[in-house]
Amino acid sequence: MSLRYAHIAQRIFNTPLMYDPRKAEAFLHGLGGRIAGDTIVIANPEGAVDHVAGSNGRPLAGKIGNRIERAYTRANMLPFDMIDNVAIIPIEGSLVHKGGWVGAASGETSYQGLQAQIAIARRSNLVRGVAYEVDSYGGEVNGGFETAAAMAQLSKEKPTIAILTDYAYSAGYLLASQARQIVMPRYGGAGSIGVIMIHADYSQALDEAGIRLTIIRAGKKKADGNPYEPLNAALAEQWQEQAESMRQDFAETVAKGRRGRITKAKALGTEAGVYDAAEAVSLGLADAVGDPIEAFDAFVKEVNRS
Repeated sequence: MSLRYAHIAQRIFNTPLMYDPRKAEAFLHGLGGRIAGDTIVIANPEGAVDHVAGSNGRPLAGKIGNRIERAYTRANMLPFDMIDNVAIIPIEGSLVHKGGWVGAASGETSYQGLQAQIAIARRSNLVRGVAYEVDSYGGEVNGGFETAAAMAQLSKEKPTIAILTDYAYSAGYLLASQARQIVMPRYGGAGSIGVIMIHADYSQALDEAGIRLTIIRAGKKKADGNPYEPLNAALAEQWQEQAESMRQDFAETVAKGRRGRITKAKALGTEAGVYDAAEAVSLGLADAVGDPIEAFDAFVKEVNRS
């Protein structure tokens, strides 16, 4: 594995993700071979989807102290577009924990940037309502639930709407579910209320290549889950339990955000399925099917009328 891909590998393998599985497959097809140093074969693929939003990436940055929020506050700037007293906050592309920017950058939106925008929208007297433009297949778990909680608090204080321009899957849907309303286009999609973990086992490939790898351990569990040995049953069970616990929290968060429209039991009953607009509305995952621009215009009028 090239060292330049090491930081990507540690964020993808052996860690829980709230991604639609097709996004995970697209990643593995595109970069998996470069990370592994060999071809990666995916058993029973569902059909990979390449999904990129934004450009011009920024480096990761720390979040303690709310640096982004403080920077915009000092400059007396709002970190989002405003149209007639309504803030527009994008939730697009891959969702990552930390990132020293707001909006979408290099196909990513950071929870860190979202939290800064949400906090400022709550405080600002200029903001009467917030529209989230959502188009995401999901992303990392860390930071996702905290961002959802911040969005839920904002929804208690000001009108909010999640307008899907295409898809809201997994962590993307987790966030969308915390708005007061969800509107999606006729051929959009929503759901994937679940967690995915990926473990790569290169042991057979190493054997076939005549490579013998020796792992020196200080502590029996030190190298558990490494990619050069088969995943042991105990660790697989532990990870399965962890993923299920996160799925339970996911469903509970959705049920709170969508109170009266879908219960935790029904959210769990979707079994991480994905749904088109008509199905999503019938299940309570969304409120209406409509054109995103028309939905936004109607929201702006309603916010200013009240």
